[in-house]
Amino acid sequence: KLFYIMDRTRKWASGLGVVLFIVLRQLTLALEVPLDRKYGSFQLPQPPTITLQSPKDYIFDPRENIVIHCEAKGKPHPSFSWTRNGTHFDVEKDSKVLMKPGSGTLVIDISGEKAEAYEGTYQCTAHNDHGTAVSNNIVIRQSRSPLWSKERNEAIVVQKGISLVLQCRPPAGLPPPVIFWMDNNFQRLPLDKRVSQALNGDLYFSNILPEDTRSDYICYARFPHTQTIQQKQPISVTVLENSPVGERRPGFMMPLGVTSTKMVLRGETLELECIAEGLPTPEISWQKDGGELPTSRLSYQNFKKTLKISEVNEGDAGDYRCTATNSLGTAHHVIKVTVKAAPFWVSAPRNLILAPNETGILTCRVGGVPKPKINWFVNGVPIENAPEDHSRKVDDDTVILSNVQSGSSAVYQCNASNEFGYLIANAFVNVLAEPPRVLTPPNRVYQVITNSPALLHCASFGSPIPTITWFKDSQTSIKNGDPYVIHENGTLEIHVAQPLNSGKYTCIATNNLGIKENHVYLEVKEPTRILKQPEYKVVQRGMSAVFECKVKHDPTLIPTMTWLKDNGELPDDERFEVDTDSLIIKDITDEDEGTYTCIMNTTLDQDSASAMLTVVEATPTPAIVYEKPDPPTDLELTDQTERSVQLTWIPGDEHNSPTQTFLIQYEDLLHQPGVWVNLTEVAGTSTTAQLNLSPYVYYSFRVLALNQVGYSDPSQPSRQYRTNPAAPDENPSDVQGEGIEPGNLVISWTPLTGFQSNGPGLEYRVQWRQKDVDEDWSSKTVANVSQFVVSGTPTYVLYEIKVQALNDYGNGPEPEVVIGYSGEDLPLSAPDSVQIMVHNSTLAEVHWEPVAAPSVRGKLQGYKRTSCKEDAEQQDQVLTFSGNRSEGRLPGLQPYSLYNLYVKVLNSKGEGPASPSKTFETPEGVPGPPSFLNVLNPSLDALSLEWGPPVNNNGRLAGYTLKYQPVNSTSELGPIKVMTFLANETTITLGNLNSSMLYKFYLSAKTIKGSGPTITEEAFTCLHVIYPSDVGHRWPAFGTVNTSLSGDGAVIRWEYFGHHKTFYVEYIVENSKEDWKKELVNGSHSHMIKGLKPGTSYRVRVVARDPAVPTVHTAPSRQVDIATQGWFIGLMCAIALLILVLLIVCFIKRNKGGKYPVKEKEDAHQDPEIQPMKEDDGTFGEYSDTEDHKPLKGSRTPSNGTVRRDESDDSLVDYGEGGDGQFNEDGSFIGQYSGKKEKDTHEGNESSEAPSPVNAMNSFV
Repeated sequence: KLFYIMDRTRKWASGLGVVLFIVLRQLTLALEVPLDRKYGSFQLPQPPTITLQSPKDYIFDPRENIVIHCEAKGKPHPSFSWTRNGTHFDVEKDSKVLMKPGSGTLVIDISGEKAEAYEGTYQCTAHNDHGTAVSNNIVIRQSRSPLWSKERNEAIVVQKGISLVLQCRPPAGLPPPVIFWMDNNFQRLPLDKRVSQALNGDLYFSNILPEDTRSDYICYARFPHTQTIQQKQPISVTVLENSPVGERRPGFMMPLGVTSTKMVLRGETLELECIAEGLPTPEISWQKDGGELPTSRLSYQNFKKTLKISEVNEGDAGDYRCTATNSLGTAHHVIKVTVKAAPFWVSAPRNLILAPNETGILTCRVGGVPKPKINWFVNGVPIENAPEDHSRKVDDDTVILSNVQSGSSAVYQCNASNEFGYLIANAFVNVLAEPPRVLTPPNRVYQVITNSPALLHCASFGSPIPTITWFKDSQTSIKNGDPYVIHENGTLEIHVAQPLNSGKYTCIATNNLGIKENHVYLEVKEPTRILKQPEYKVVQRGMSAVFECKVKHDPTLIPTMTWLKDNGELPDDERFEVDTDSLIIKDITDEDEGTYTCIMNTTLDQDSASAMLTVVEATPTPAIVYEKPDPPTDLELTDQTERSVQLTWIPGDEHNSPTQTFLIQYEDLLHQPGVWVNLTEVAGTSTTAQLNLSPYVYYSFRVLALNQVGYSDPSQPSRQYRTNPAAPDENPSDVQGEGIEPGNLVISWTPLTGFQSNGPGLEYRVQWRQKDVDEDWSSKTVANVSQFVVSGTPTYVLYEIKVQALNDYGNGPEPEVVIGYSGEDLPLSAPDSVQIMVHNSTLAEVHWEPVAAPSVRGKLQGYKRTSCKEDAEQQDQVLTFSGNRSEGRLPGLQPYSLYNLYVKVLNSKGEGPASPSKTFETPEGVPGPPSFLNVLNPSLDALSLEWGPPVNNNGRLAGYTLKYQPVNSTSELGPIKVMTFLANETTITLGNLNSSMLYKFYLSAKTIKGSGPTITEEAFTCLHVIYPSDVGHRWPAFGTVNTSLSGDGAVIRWEYFGHHKTFYVEYIVENSKEDWKKELVNGSHSHMIKGLKPGTSYRVRVVARDPAVPTVHTAPSRQVDIATQGWFIGLMCAIALLILVLLIVCFIKRNKGGKYPVKEKEDAHQDPEIQPMKEDDGTFGEYSDTEDHKPLKGSRTPSNGTVRRDESDDSLVDYGEGGDGQFNEDGSFIGQYSGKKEKDTHEGNESSEAPSPVNAMNSFV
């Protein structure tokens, strides 16, 4: 709802005088004080406003009550009074008249009374403390349906062929009756171009025939208000054939004579009638002399004998010629039409809300023929009789109110009248002093689709009218300009909303009495788009069809998919299945053929796509061949004008695929011969196209047809059509002005093409002048160029620029003015008063005094800050602050450092001189992490640590903090011990540690600002092992190897007593020809293998090796013995119990003498957990990596829980050494991990070993 309009730029009529320009400092127009509850309870005064009134002409039915409406609003609520026939109408004295409470509406009970007593002219008045409003003059008349006058109709006897008129002459009713002709059986008489009914109700025969003989021609009159029908006495017509009248030329039965006149009022419907007689029956046609008939408002009735033009305007006046034609000749009649006009509004006066001492204007502009007379009233009293008001001045259709004061509120009436009617308008002037109020509800959320316009409302009220400003995210001030437009009513419009426009918007309403703000929110959503459209289907009867419709939409919007068939609902049939992104039609019948449309709706937008289903015979028929269409033929040019031509063609064969569109192309034989350009497209059902043309082009046209297969070959070109030259229709685009050197201005543009030139001799008139300087335009005409250089300009000043196209036939349109700049030069001055504020060890803030604008000598790009450390060989750190800034932040500084800094000003040309250098120091910060942490010389109960200082101390190094804790075999962490060291200490030997234990170490450096980041390391202490005294035998470097399973994979832990520091865990699928897969272990003695495939057997080995040393130690596998695990014992007990139950059942059956069928035995072992192992590999055939606590099936191990070292047959080729699978001389070993039971000589007596989970790590099955 619009609550006010503010117009600060209105141009006044010169007759008001120059003085008014001084007085009228601000023109304020407003509609009303908001009284709606949704905007709050405004207790603001408002003069009365008429909101509802009865029409000016009120015809009532005497059988019903008379209701005369009069409603008004205002603050306080107005009281009502009435006048009748110009005198006061005392409603309370007439018991038959009731005025509705709180309203001025009258209800008059006319039952048992003479209704004529209440006919007359009524006017309603609404009054409160601030003014009086009046209604229209309402003329009340009773509807009438008088009886037909008594008359005796003589029988009519006529000869065949003559013309005849049967007169109706109904009684005058109020409103006029509707006329029609019927017979005694109440059947309407047939009408045609020979027999017709005139507008006055008479029945006309252009020539009479024997079949027109009848005795019951009856004219009926129906009166609308009373719904009564009166009939005329029947008329008898007898047609004789003894002396028929022969053929004759047309003649007019109505109107008579050669000319007639007709007057019609503007806005009404003009009805012109011509009825002709003659034999044969004449045809009627119409035309307007010296003009064209308005086809959009034109209609014919009564077999073209009646011409109707709706919404008549002044241009419809003139001579209308009706022509009657038959085979013997023609006849003409001219009707001279004049158009008059009752008063109509050009600009009705509008309500004003003014603050004290403001000035406003009321205008009452009306049209009419003859010109209406305007009279002004104040509170219902002629303005000349109203109390004198020196602030008010009346000038014909204008009332000017200057320096209004409180208490001068009133309602003004404008009355405009001429001989054809009148208009009355009320407009109040409300003098208020009110602070701003924002009427738009707070925190409203607006949702729009990307690339669509967004309107954020800020409806407000205040007196004086508030000024509206907008902010985004409570920070950025929004100015008028792309992409924002702030309308006069405060609404913020974003022409093309983008996701980055989402956010919180604040509008602030301000006047001299206060300020008010309101917050709204904008959410820009992704558009709904159909990514895959349904496709054209040809399906045999009885088959199925699937239409896909895949859609992308904003995830925050709820979509609704709807399917239509032939733009209607889908049949209520279970054969139609609607899925989320498809429609399936089963068992297709002929009735299913049609067009199917999917529509995806959200609350904000929708998208749709359609496809056609064609149903064909189910019998085997040759496949339908779809091909591209044949090219159109017989191109013809008609209706040729300077700027348009009509092209027609004959379509080619469609080849079983309907033509979708026709593409029309043209060749410009003058400017671009041989190049065909797309001009327009038309629907595939069209064979004509109206083409818009450009001047000075030698056109040749061709047409291509498009169906589902593709485009046809082009048609043969049409004949050449040349358009005449003309002045250019457009000017060059992309006009710019920019200096590239000091003292010049380069004006550039995109030239017109030959097609756009419209004629020969294309040139460009380049004009320029310095902005805001009183000087004439400089001008230069050039040709065949796209830029012009102006020399000798001042440095960086604004210029107004225009470039106009012209040719031998005239100038192009007046060009738009573009603003450009002359060339820039380097800045002259350096920023002053550079000050630096250090916030912390890594952040500082620099302030400076901006340079004067003239010294910039160009477009200010910003300020450039350069800083460097004095004690480091580093590149200078450069930061650029864009815009006219006076401060900026310096992030990323190095703590405990000394910096030099200077500032320069930037423009498009380059940098200005540097400011005096400033020196500042950053405080200490926390140090960086230590450069390294190494574990040296592990022993049974001690480890040595060595570390390096941080790369960046960031201050005076105060020392180090070391924390360490043990980690047990289940990865649980033990208690932490903390040690501190001085800055010069970088080694420590830790004693009293547990043997064969993993320890985790955490080391950090510290300054007075605190500790820095921590680095970590892990290491094992050695296992206490007693070596045999046989020094001649070389024992292996690896000790015990343990294996276990977790939910993520297999975990391997091992002991190692060699000197190597790098370990690899390698694994391979059993019996695979692939290479071993390697995973590097960083110094730890444990590793988890992840990503193993269920149901697969693996071989695994651990290898110790340093990258530069070829010697390799390979660890034997050590296995987890699950025979002592609680869950394993429970499982074995459950299996034993089950076997016992089966034995008891078998025993009972045998005792009964029954047999134990194999079938029952098989049925008794359907539990998959107790299925026998596969015969081929001794495994259970499945592995589930989610059952962490079940024993892995198919594993085999020696009873002591270790893998026999003499079973290894792995190769060390990958590490540069061969082997026979046994211990090498250095004690290395390759362990074999497999769940397959090999029956060979190596197996020995181990083939009967019990299952063991060793291969839970060694062999994953």
